[in-house]
Amino acid sequence: MSETIDLKAEQEATLARPHRKADAFTSLLFWGMDVIHGKALTYPKIRLLELLARIPYQAWEIRQYRRLNRLHERTAAVERAEDIINWGRHAQDNEFWHLQTIAEKIREDGVRLLWFRDRFIPPVAAFTYVLFSRLVASFNIETAFKLNADFEDHAEHEYMNFVKGHPDLENQPVKTPVASLGGRLKTWAEVFRRIGLDEREHMNESLRRCGRASEIVPYADGRPG
Repeated sequence: MSETIDLKAEQEATLARPHRKADAFTSLLFWGMDVIHGKALTYPKIRLLELLARIPYQAWEIRQYRRLNRLHERTAAVERAEDIINWGRHAQDNEFWHLQTIAEKIREDGVRLLWFRDRFIPPVAAFTYVLFSRLVASFNIETAFKLNADFEDHAEHEYMNFVKGHPDLENQPVKTPVASLGGRLKTWAEVFRRIGLDEREHMNESLRRCGRASEIVPYADGRPG
């Protein structure tokens, strides 16, 4: 996470860029989240988004370990599997930081979590997404990467629009070392911009791995994505 990145410029670049055209399942997933939480992004909705975000990476990791057992004598296959595992673990850790951060914000603001919407629905949604992610990864890992790129693009736009719609975040200091990344992020606006940019970086890596490098989004200052 480079400290030289202009997060406001990245937000503006995201808002100026159209959404990727999502596939049917991903569109259905987004629609379901809108039905449960409404179209506007709220803290409980972010919580659900981040609970789901780690699942594809976990599915890929499980698949690659199975491949290691089966293809352990093939050096190229082992190197590819280990590369996907290492990337997936890094992405999972990053997504878990997002989840920890939104949990801190929910506590700080005293947001009430409802039993059915926020306690019952998320595990059900996660279980369904686990099955789907593992199925797609088993049949075609490149398709799984592409679907994840669509999910991450949606999340990126959601976060950047959220900051735009909540200018009060600019004046809310971050009080904990976890959410502030050890003091590097000073306000909650910066935190959510950084999370949005994380999602773009996940999207770009997914695109790179599914053979869609031409669709990668560079940084606002022109650096490659």
